[in-house]
Amino acid sequence: VLAIGEKGNLFNAPETYMSKIATGKIDKGLIDLDFSLEKNIKNLSEFKNKDISLLTVCILDRPRHKVIIDKLKDLNVNVKLITDGDVLGALYVSDPKYNVDMFMGIGGGPEGVLAACALDSYDCHFQGRFIFDNEKDIIEAKSIGITDLNKKYELKEIVKGDSLFCATGITSSEILKGIVIEGDKFISETLVTHKNTNFKKVVKSINSIN
Repeated sequence: VLAIGEKGNLFNAPETYMSKIATGKIDKGLIDLDFSLEKNIKNLSEFKNKDISLLTVCILDRPRHKVIIDKLKDLNVNVKLITDGDVLGALYVSDPKYNVDMFMGIGGGPEGVLAACALDSYDCHFQGRFIFDNEKDIIEAKSIGITDLNKKYELKEIVKGDSLFCATGITSSEILKGIVIEGDKFISETLVTHKNTNFKKVVKSINSIN
């Protein structure tokens, strides 16, 4: 996965965890990291005119998410668990065909910036908040200019200008096919987005192994 921005346009993320939430295009202020899970689900249900039982939330299958997962099930929300790759999880909200209404949870900070870069091209909603729970992370944050350790970042604060995002599938998913080897060639699929030209396309490549 690669994201390239004009100088200063992509947020310089520290190597720490980030709490994230993402949806497709929604009204401003509808979904927020500071809202309760119940409020976010209720708001999204009303906005999409879908019963809560028809909503699907994607989240990494991790012990740290057990409380969230249990609450989602109590609310009768469909839960799509993924084993890894929270950039991919966030991308599921980019198109209704993936049947994911919201992505949420805690994952890597740099991966949050990558996800925001891709979702910006799809005009999606994304928020992130870094988690600084030890002295090492706090020192690193301050060294790159982060002074408000509890700040909630909107997508436009993470990606301020033009950007290019590329992600190649290694294993298969609903978005990209994984690497396929045929004889002396391998076939790959890469999602490429370019914000300023509104370019969004899966590019297929055939390359020689030798």
